[in-house]
Amino acid sequence: MHFALVHGAYHGAWCWDMLRTELKRDGHSTSAVDLPCEDPEAGAECYAELVVRAIPPGTAAVLVGHSPGGLTIPVVASRTPTLMTVYLCALVPVPALSFDAQHANIATGFHPSAPAISHSDGSASWPEAGALEVFYHDCEPKIARDAAGRRRRQHWRATQEVTPLHELPAVSAAYILCTDDRMVSSEYSRRSSQKLLGFEPVEIRGGHSPFLAHPRELATLLERVSSGAPEGTPG
Repeated sequence: MHFALVHGAYHGAWCWDMLRTELKRDGHSTSAVDLPCEDPEAGAECYAELVVRAIPPGTAAVLVGHSPGGLTIPVVASRTPTLMTVYLCALVPVPALSFDAQHANIATGFHPSAPAISHSDGSASWPEAGALEVFYHDCEPKIARDAAGRRRRQHWRATQEVTPLHELPAVSAAYILCTDDRMVSSEYSRRSSQKLLGFEPVEIRGGHSPFLAHPRELATLLERVSSGAPEGTPG
């Protein structure tokens, strides 16, 4: 099975390395690309094109989107053979709306000691202290520090633009909710999975970055939901 992994805000393809190792060990292939999050003109169309190019030709993939990566994976699914879309503590698009126009409350109530910084060019970034608290609080300290040091600035066209989707693609889907997520609330995850996708979410322990904190557990869960387990079936 091929897993196409789409990172979220501030990250890059590097964040999937530990998970890719686990999936490869189980006999799967993977792809991941650096999305141009530092480009103010790059939105879901641009992101999706890069993801499609990285998937081996003729391969039907399981698309895994983390956080804002959830706005990209259904666009990819509308353009390439797809086995399933998996939303990992992810934002879910609504056709004919931008994500911002959904007025969705994803807040968890957690307040970091050093919050995100907004820049004059419209981008945002995270101080290391805040990133450690919000994204990597359950990771091993070295892994957390390395990850915090690799984060990039993020522009927000993907959340500000009207999604290019006219409807969600007619493929199987699953939503994975992280039980101790400090970035995307369990309430938002559960509501989006139920109301927008039509099924109950699957839960995994820990915070917003399970690919770094619990890669073996996440690999096993991805394999389970993509094998046709009931949790991934719309209803």
